[in-house]
Amino acid sequence: MKIYERENFGGQSNELMDDCDNIQERYRMSDCMSSNVMDGHWLMYEQPHYRGRMMYLRPGEYRNFRDMGMSSNRFMSMKRITDMC
Repeated sequence: MKIYERENFGGQSNELMDDCDNIQERYRMSDCMSSNVMDGHWLMYEQPHYRGRMMYLRPGEYRNFRDMGMSSNRFMSMKRITDMC
């Protein structure tokens, strides 16, 4: 998954292959406001350390999280779903 600091794939970007409990500490990113999930399924959390509201993302482009019903429009931690029953 590739995450972007701003909406519409703008600003700083980083590619993730595994869980990230705090994008500020790991990547020096202030926000994650859009993403491109190329492989796998992910849970995105509003706050660091997997807290706050979360959203499930499957492969696809996510240009603006607010358009998907998230009030804060940003995420600070994410987990890859590795086991689906």
